[in-house]
Amino acid sequence: MTTERTPADGRRLGLREQKKRATREALTLAALRLALERGLDNVRVEDIAAEVQVTTRTFNNYFSTKYEALVARHVDRVRQSAEALRARPAGEPLWEAVTQAVLSPLVEADRAHESPDPEVLGGIRLIATEPALQAEALKAALTADGELAAAVAERTGTDPGRDMYPRLVAGSVATAVHVATDQWLRADPPVPLVLLLREALRQVAAGLPAPPAGPSH
Repeated sequence: MTTERTPADGRRLGLREQKKRATREALTLAALRLALERGLDNVRVEDIAAEVQVTTRTFNNYFSTKYEALVARHVDRVRQSAEALRARPAGEPLWEAVTQAVLSPLVEADRAHESPDPEVLGGIRLIATEPALQAEALKAALTADGELAAAVAERTGTDPGRDMYPRLVAGSVATAVHVATDQWLRADPPVPLVLLLREALRQVAAGLPAPPAGPSH
């Protein structure tokens, strides 16, 4: 059987799983592209399915709404981070492992020294400005953050249902991603998202020490 490695954790995927992931990614990208071209209100599930040359039934096998398809890349990145955290060396310090795991899905896409991809930037701005997408992103993030908390719990010998620690770590990571992304959107000239996220996680890992006193702006 044909197999390939996933970038997050090195597991091998069967051909069927490869095809499923490729179809999901194609539907997500088509939804994003059409929403940016036509406006969110002018995109139907049927349009997205037609763009990928699949049936609406196939679309519904992956997503229940167009909004879910549009935020799927964010959710997938969090899940990939949870998988990557499980694959980090056992003796690695927690926050170093968390940082590497969170950055892993973004390193190649961000291309550290290039300007942000216009389509990616447009998709993030779309989610940031559309109330319906914000609500979907929040709902999806809660589920994905639970997976990251579970990975932290496995690594620290804690229980996410009983202990606050793994959920606090996952919540802190989510906040760092939100703040770094917001900074990335507003940066002029553009700044690589990977660098901003790495700095945000560094500050969280350090316990958010107060910055040096200076004049207010």
